[in-house]
Amino acid sequence: MSEERLSFQAEVSRLLDIVAHSLYSEKEVFLRELISNASDACDRLRYAALTQPELSAEDPDLKIRLTTDAEAKTLTVADNGVGMNREDLIENLGTIARSGTAAFMNKLTGDAKKDVGLIGQFGVGFYSAFMVSDKVVVLTRKAGESQGWRWESDGRGDFTVSEAADVPRGTRVEMHLKADEGEFLEESRLRRIVQKYSDHIALPIVYGEGEEAQSLNKASALWTRSRNEITPEQYKEFYHHVGHAFDEPWLTMHWRAEGKIEYTSLLFVPATKPFDLFNPDRRHRVKLYVRRVFITDEAEGLVPPYLRFLRGVVDSEDLPLNVSREMLQHNPMLAKIRSGIVRRVLGDLVKKADDAEQAEAYATFWENFGAVLKEGLYEDYEHREQITKLLRFRTTGAEGLVSLDDYVGRMKEGQDAIFYITGDDIDTLRRSPQIEGFKARGVEVLLLTDPVDEFWIPSVAEYKDKKFKSVTRGGADLSRIKAADEPEKPAEDKPAENDLGSLVAALKLTLADAVKDVRISERLTDSPVCLVADEGDMDMHLERLLKQHRQLDTSAQRILEVNPTHPLIRRLTDLAAKDGVSDGLEDVAWLLLDQARIVEGEQIPDPAAFSRRLAVMLEKGLLTGLAA
Repeated sequence: MSEERLSFQAEVSRLLDIVAHSLYSEKEVFLRELISNASDACDRLRYAALTQPELSAEDPDLKIRLTTDAEAKTLTVADNGVGMNREDLIENLGTIARSGTAAFMNKLTGDAKKDVGLIGQFGVGFYSAFMVSDKVVVLTRKAGESQGWRWESDGRGDFTVSEAADVPRGTRVEMHLKADEGEFLEESRLRRIVQKYSDHIALPIVYGEGEEAQSLNKASALWTRSRNEITPEQYKEFYHHVGHAFDEPWLTMHWRAEGKIEYTSLLFVPATKPFDLFNPDRRHRVKLYVRRVFITDEAEGLVPPYLRFLRGVVDSEDLPLNVSREMLQHNPMLAKIRSGIVRRVLGDLVKKADDAEQAEAYATFWENFGAVLKEGLYEDYEHREQITKLLRFRTTGAEGLVSLDDYVGRMKEGQDAIFYITGDDIDTLRRSPQIEGFKARGVEVLLLTDPVDEFWIPSVAEYKDKKFKSVTRGGADLSRIKAADEPEKPAEDKPAENDLGSLVAALKLTLADAVKDVRISERLTDSPVCLVADEGDMDMHLERLLKQHRQLDTSAQRILEVNPTHPLIRRLTDLAAKDGVSDGLEDVAWLLLDQARIVEGEQIPDPAAFSRRLAVMLEKGLLTGLAA
């Protein structure tokens, strides 16, 4: 096969410029990234060889080798791991940000400080080689195949792929160093970098060829060491390796479980959201080892989906070494390990949440992962109580985050429910007419903006015998929750009951096919009208979500509530009592309904009719004003 020239699947010239000049504060970390990739390749071969021993038979002693050539000015990082074929090369080295390249590139702003964090989430470690190289050559052969391949690029927009002969199994990354990067040809410099960043790698990292090659690391799995032997810096570098991350871990959890089942866990909670946190597959990224042998990083059932933000390793002493991924799904030992992991992780998170000195740090964690953690409320009944302790909310009663215990402790006399409202945006919810009466009485309302909120609340239903109740449903009895300092409304502000009855009847007659009912509202103080769902109907925000995702075709009719103390409603009450249903009142009725729809973020069914009625009302108002 002749040499084939291909283009990168992204604006590589722009991206590589950011990688080369902004992504890392220290150039030396390119070596960390390449060693991590080599370690992963060896781990994957070791797992594959459990069921296909012939894959590693030719060279079973897995290691990572660094070599230099001062005359050619090259540094090579080589492994005898699983290797790549042509398709792997193009997919892994020709595509930056494999999960949605276009979306990824669109997020880049050109602001280096902002872009650094984003790029660091998309696994571009290999491209850090271009920080110190004018050209990178990759020679590789996949385990079980005979054909070797050569990949070459100067990082300026394209690369070449061609067949190569006499390539050993694994991958060799050969960097042709820039003129001013000669320091990376020195053995002592490479040794210091390996000991700083990669000492935890559980494979031998050697320098040189043959029997004279010198070991550069301890080659012992970090999680097997005692905690008092590990420095914070070593934990951080292991997190970078195992999580392919660039931030610092927000929480580090390292423990050994002993008893009927023995396993060691070294798990991290990231400080920032992983880019794949909301992928539909909801997979975790915790690696499973059996007696220090890598098995898989896709062990279904090892970590529940609502803890998928965790990074790290779990090493079992009891699972069979030749366990397959299919057998893992039904292994009772794995279920017990999972239970232990969940109990420990939630326990450590509860300690953080309960520590007043950690309130700000916990708020950061909650903003990052709260929406994911809430999935456990309807998926994991066994641990629901612990998860509930972790919940934090924005509310109408406080600026910061509030726990359910805080909320219940501040409930008003006569209040028997935990009130909440769901929507897409906090600021919009704060201005919602449905919460006006609650705010007037000092009743706190939870402001919920995560789609998952629509699903866990019906599942949980109550907390400490207080039911969750949406303020957008009818039947909110606020009369029993009168605040002590609430002023009594003047009698002249309240229309007579008979007059109100006439207005309600007129509105019902006019809007008969558009609303389920018209009622006098207790919840409104400033707005003239609002829409609410009937007690047995679906919440309005949930209905909109389902319709957006084409899970629902029909809409339930809503109840129109009117504010009897609003000047507009008082004026309409007088007109209804005097003239009954007139053309003018009909137009105003439809305008009020459309206004309520707009506030709810719903579409107006007939924009032309709305525009006509609005123009008529404005014309009448202007003429009256001019005449006066």
